[in-house]
This record gives sequence, C-alpha cells and structure tokens, in this order.
Amino acid sequence: MEFPFGDFSKFPVSRFESMLKTNEIQFFDASEFEEIGQYYIDAANLSMAKKAIEVGLNQHPDATELTLLLIEYHTLTNAYEEARILVDNLIAVEPFNPYAFQHLAVIQSKCNSHQEAIESLKKGLMYTETKYEFHALLAMEYLYLDAFFMAKEYFIKCLEEEVTDNHALYNIIYCFESLKDVDGAIAYMNEFLNKDPYNEVAWHQLGRQYLAKQMYEQAITAFDFAVICDDNFIGAYLELGKALENLGRYNEAINHYEITLSIDDPTAFALLRIGACHLKLKNDALGIKFLKKAIHEDPLLDKTWLTLCGHYMRTKSYAKVLHYINKALKIDSGHAKYWRLYAQANKALCFFEEANLAYERLVNLGNYELQTWLDWAGVLLQLQDYTKGIEALRQGLEFHPENSSLNYMLAGFYMMEAKANEASFFLKNAYAINPNELDVLYETFPASRASVLVKDTLSIS
Repeated sequence: MEFPFGDFSKFPVSRFESMLKTNEIQFFDASEFEEIGQYYIDAANLSMAKKAIEVGLNQHPDATELTLLLIEYHTLTNAYEEARILVDNLIAVEPFNPYAFQHLAVIQSKCNSHQEAIESLKKGLMYTETKYEFHALLAMEYLYLDAFFMAKEYFIKCLEEEVTDNHALYNIIYCFESLKDVDGAIAYMNEFLNKDPYNEVAWHQLGRQYLAKQMYEQAITAFDFAVICDDNFIGAYLELGKALENLGRYNEAINHYEITLSIDDPTAFALLRIGACHLKLKNDALGIKFLKKAIHEDPLLDKTWLTLCGHYMRTKSYAKVLHYINKALKIDSGHAKYWRLYAQANKALCFFEEANLAYERLVNLGNYELQTWLDWAGVLLQLQDYTKGIEALRQGLEFHPENSSLNYMLAGFYMMEAKANEASFFLKNAYAINPNELDVLYETFPASRASVLVKDTLSIS
C-alpha cells in the first residue's frame, strides 16, 4: 500500500494537521496520537503537542501512553504541579508501571529532589525489563549529588547493556577521575577493551590515564591502538604527541601533531605544540613561526603567548617580550601571568616605574607568591621609594610570615628610612628564622655590612 505522503512516519501528523485546518473530526487510534504528540515534542513544537495530546485523550481517555505524554509535556513546560498530580494518579491506578516512576523521577529531579528521584527510579527498575534507560537516569542523579562511586557503577551497567555507548564510557572515566582513582580507571578500561578491542574511545581514554601516571610508553601504545581503530582520530594524535614530548622525542611528536593538520583545519593547540617542540630542538626560527601561526589561529590561547614570551625571556630579548606581552594584555588585561612577564621584562630593561605598576597590578590580581614580593621590593629599592617598599613587604609578610628573606629586606628598608627600632625588630625576626640568609641583607643593602645597628642587634663582633 502506498501512502500519499513520502514519509510514512509523518502520515498521521499530516492527517492530524489536515483535520485541524478543516475542523473535521477524524478518528485516530491511541498509538497514532502518541506518535503525533511525540513528533511535536521532539520538534519542540509544544503548542501542537498539547493539542494532539488533548484531542487524543478526548478520544482515548484511558490511554496510559497519552497520559504519560501529557506528563512529559507539563514537565517540559515547567508545570511540575500539574505533572505531579497526573503521575500520582497514574501510579495509584497502575502501581507497577515503570514509566510512571520514571516520569515521577524526572519531575523530582527538576525540583532538585535528587535523592527522591533515585528512590523513584529504583522502584521503576523493579518493574521494567528494559533497564538501560533507568540505569542511565540513576547514574545522572548520582552525578548531581557528586556521588561519583554510585554514578560510576550505574554507568558501567549502561555499558554492559549497550557496549557502544561512548557517552557512558566518557562518564565512567569522569567518575574515576573525580574519585582520583587512576589505577581503577586503567583496570576498568583494560577489562572493557578485552570485550571491545576495537573501541577507539576506550583506547584513547586508557592512554590519557597512563599519561596521568607518567607511564608514557604505555600511553603511546594505547594511543597507537586508538589511531589504528580510527586513523582520523585527531584527539589520539594530539595525545600521542604529548606523550612523545614527555619522552624528549620531539621530532616524532611534531610528526603526529602535523598529521592532525592534514586531517582537519589546523588547531591553535597543534600549532603551539609544534612550535614548542621546535624551540626545544633549537630550531628557533621554525618554533617562532609556528607560535605566531597559533596566535593567528586563536589569539585567546594564553599558552601560546606565554611560550613565545618565555622563549624571548630566556634569550634575553626583553624588548620582544614587551612587544608581544603588550599585545596579549590588550586581549586579556586580567591575566596574572602576562603581568608577571611584563613586570620582569620592564625590570630587566630598567624601566622601573613600569615594573612597579606591573607588580602592583599582579598583586591586585591575587598573585601572592613570595618571589612577587621580593621582585617588587627590588624594583622599589631601585626607585628609592622606601615607604612604598615597606608597605609592600609588610603586605607580603601577611602571606609569608615565616620567610626570612622578606624580614631581612624589611629590615633593610627601615634602615634606609633611618627607623632603627623597626629595623632591629625585623632583623631579629629574620635572624631567628634563618641566620644563614644574612647575606640577603648584605647583598641588597651593602652598607649594612658596616652597620652598627646590625652588629648591636645580632651581637656580631
């Protein structure tokens, strides 16, 4: 029999829409109304879904499937009270209907009652023969509760029922990682691969776990199998490159990164890694060329700017550091690592005013590392701004109270301000913490070697 519409699945939908246009009541069986309602829900046409379900229930008031569809409609439109009344009534009539409990669980989950949703799903699970969907929903509810162990167990059940469910596979690894159980993840993935040895996602995820444990040779083997299963698997080639880099096999790493460029449009990450490898091989011109390509591809990838400027810092090309870090700061003025490089380059070039402003900005961005305070103090010393130096060092001591270098520096700044009592106080503190670092004071403040205050405070003859 041929239908007047090309797509058989849309035939009831076309008849229903024709009925609405002509205002002529036509009869559909309950399964057809269910098909029509589901079609509109899947198409996100909820107003038409509601019409189809209501007309269907008028013709088939006892149709459970249509009641379930109406519950789904109310849930999608956030009408949880209406949905809950319908589902409670359905459970009262059909206490062994698994899908009633499934819909109840969805409503409870939407209302953030995840533990109640779990209980409802477990009830429904007792009455259904198709357990996959219930296991998947249970796993997600446990995820909402950060109950990663239980979530993992139910995702594993999903994978046992549907071995090709890569979504469940990714979630299993996520749970293992959240539990910080790398060994468990490796054991599970190896067991899974015994059942499905051609699953490229499983090989890729196994390789990632080996990478996390710095087991680079094993990681390389896993990624090799991933690309054997799928020779266009860009993620596996990238991870292979990372593993090879960690073993110092930079030329091989470059080869694998370049494969990704031939498979698809170049990614900034691949270009960055190629550039970084060339720099490690002392191919500076090539390295810089690829880093600039990576910046062009994605100016927001901060690691590229940091790698390029880091290279210029190591080669003492401070003017180039400033050139590129200024460009980076125009893109992201709130990036602390950019400001650190900006401060260090300005300091190296004796642009102390600019360096001072950069260190101040760095601290305001929440960088309270010890070296930041020491470097900033060094800049303020060059500017002979002893008051600001004292202020900065005392602020640094709030974060590093037991650091002798900060105390020695503070003593020196108070000496420069001729504040003997304060200088003596912090000098005693510093010497009590670490007498072996007294040279910090002598090297930073050479005049302190002959200082009577230092000799009297420390009773040095």
